[in-house]
Amino acid sequence: MKPGRLLRRAAPAAVLALALAACSPPETEPENQSRPLAEPVRVEHQFGTTEIDAVPQRIVAIDLQWTDILQAMGVDPVGYTLDPGMPEGGPPWQDLPKSAEVLHVDDGLPIEQIAMLEPDLILGTYSIADQNTYDRLSEMAPTVATLDERQVTPWEDMVELAGEILDDPGTAEEVVDSVHRRVDEAAADLPGLEGGTFALAQYIVGDGMIIVADEEDGSSVFFQRLGMEMYGPVRDRGQETGRPRIEVSTERSDLLRADFVAFLVNGGDEDDLADIPGFDDLPGTVAVLDYPTVAGLNTPTPLSVVHALDAMRPHLEEASQAASA
Repeated sequence: MKPGRLLRRAAPAAVLALALAACSPPETEPENQSRPLAEPVRVEHQFGTTEIDAVPQRIVAIDLQWTDILQAMGVDPVGYTLDPGMPEGGPPWQDLPKSAEVLHVDDGLPIEQIAMLEPDLILGTYSIADQNTYDRLSEMAPTVATLDERQVTPWEDMVELAGEILDDPGTAEEVVDSVHRRVDEAAADLPGLEGGTFALAQYIVGDGMIIVADEEDGSSVFFQRLGMEMYGPVRDRGQETGRPRIEVSTERSDLLRADFVAFLVNGGDEDDLADIPGFDDLPGTVAVLDYPTVAGLNTPTPLSVVHALDAMRPHLEEASQAASA
């Protein structure tokens, strides 16, 4: 298969059927030929409306969420961005082929590199940060930017959209249902979480803390599905400032006094927690997590949510037991 070509991965159960089909003359259009959609998909986003009239074959995924969502749908992008904070090789839950080209974003979006991939669709979120960037990308191919005013769109909404674009709503529904089942099973196993409070935060070493403060933000939905609610003082400060993520000094450890705290030391290690007065005396369960896990919670996807659930399971069990004691 030629490098850079969009790949559609077959589910294991379908491998035999595909092998048998290979023995017969092809009855469908070639894989690299776009198939018209029965009706164009019109996507409203931060910078306007994009119309997609055929199932794309060469998708460039800008930002983690779209890369993961495509993979969950069984599709690999021809190009994808790699968060410089991730370990070498990318997030541990991703499994991209070598033919997919890495787009490094340390110095901004590599517009020329994206153009050389000859995309027929570009999907992005926060990295398409302004109208000029969007306009340059949309000159190459139909481009979708951040879908709404929320800083992080719930991954379920994005999967539903992917199902429309790929003309595969059945798979999209299966993806959402399977992840919801995993989280719901965990909630049933951990009844002590019901009604508890959570906070998702990080300490930028040498600077301050950033705390998610919007209950409708996609990064909050995971904890709510487990039965928890956002820590009240954080929610209130977010409403006062009008910011989905609040930035506070290390003196504000009082905003971390939730029943469960998912926390990242960004740019350092656990020794740097000494910079936060009162951190050692927080009353709840504190899960100090690695960068990929917190990044996967901050911009959740059907793949990162499952990873985060597994990574946090011991801490969630501790919080549930503490509430039930």
